[in-house]
Amino acid sequence: MISSNDFRTGVTIELDGGVWRVIEFLHVKPGKGSAFVRTKLKNAQTGSVLEKTFRAGESVPQAVLEKSTVQHTYKDGANLVFMDMATYEEAILSAEQIGSRVKYIKEGMEVNVVRWGDQVIDVELPNTVALEVTETDPGLRGDTATGGTKPAIVETGAQIMVPLFVNIGDRIKIDTRDDSYLGREN
Repeated sequence: MISSNDFRTGVTIELDGGVWRVIEFLHVKPGKGSAFVRTKLKNAQTGSVLEKTFRAGESVPQAVLEKSTVQHTYKDGANLVFMDMATYEEAILSAEQIGSRVKYIKEGMEVNVVRWGDQVIDVELPNTVALEVTETDPGLRGDTATGGTKPAIVETGAQIMVPLFVNIGDRIKIDTRDDSYLGREN
């Protein structure tokens, strides 16, 4: 159990059968009446946001999340198979459990899996990944002066917008949080 007085950004609580993460909190002490805590909560499973007010000192169950590092070993149809680096146990996750960032996962990559009981809440990828460009239009001489972009497909199948001077075979760094091009890797 955790008191509403101890709410901080990032704290996870159990509410209405789900896991909610505190995004914002504000302790309010009105001149008349008792104090309360106004919060903005984000559902860890669905991503929906809820504004809720708690009485000061109210106890709510704290969600115990377990984080483990796993390595992607191979793909089994639509599912991805991961091996826990501590116990060497295999775990199978579907593309829906991983979400839209599945397009950056390649074999041998290590990711963090956040679980609540037996349920996978989140799969955390590294902030940047280096992938090889497999398909793009050829760059032309003088294209660097215009500052334009073109679509490129990387080895995992993800499409990313890159500068005109990037060619097939180049290894590029990509920010997995906003799908942006960061630069070429040497």
